[in-house]
Amino acid sequence: MIRNSLTIALLLTIATALTAAHHEEGFTQIFDGKSLEGWNLIGKTGQGYLVEDGKLVCPPKGGGNLFHKKEYTDFVLRFEFKLADGSNNGLAIRAPMQESSLAYEGMELQIIDDTSERYKDIEPWQKHGSLYHVFPAKTGHLKPRGEWNQEEVTVKDRTVKVVLNGHTILDVNMDYVKDPEIIAKHPGLKRKSGHIGFLGHNEPIAFQNIRIKEL
Repeated sequence: MIRNSLTIALLLTIATALTAAHHEEGFTQIFDGKSLEGWNLIGKTGQGYLVEDGKLVCPPKGGGNLFHKKEYTDFVLRFEFKLADGSNNGLAIRAPMQESSLAYEGMELQIIDDTSERYKDIEPWQKHGSLYHVFPAKTGHLKPRGEWNQEEVTVKDRTVKVVLNGHTILDVNMDYVKDPEIIAKHPGLKRKSGHIGFLGHNEPIAFQNIRIKEL
């Protein structure tokens, strides 16, 4: 009976590993855990971004726009991030490689500790996972500060989907934007390709296991 139990446990472990491997099929790591090879930092503040113990770290009073050099059209991006109190960053998608106006001339998904007291009065579209100034995300799925969150961002045609820790918090189509003021203010909504990047706002945050699959 013990031998049979061990055999079953081993088979389950192998099956789980194979499923995970298949689930990650086609993904490429774009952060090597050792350097910023393949990335460009624009508008550096403080120490910018650092590589510490295999992690990509934006230190306190550090940041700037850290872009991956390659341009992408349709993709699935997966990464892990760990927040501190007041962490505030952003994920640029289909963005031009420039210093400012990324949320407008490109698109920006919020990466923020929206549970922090200092952000108690922010707009719904400023909370984590939101498409800045356009679509608010569902809240309540961030892990406690100091724990790693898992996020998956899928950008395909005119749609953007964000899954946080297994929960879909944003699933939108840019064609649903009808407000002429928002359309005029956000030409980036019409972009078909561009860079991805982390947009640091002088608050600490750590990233790891950053990988992407082109669709």
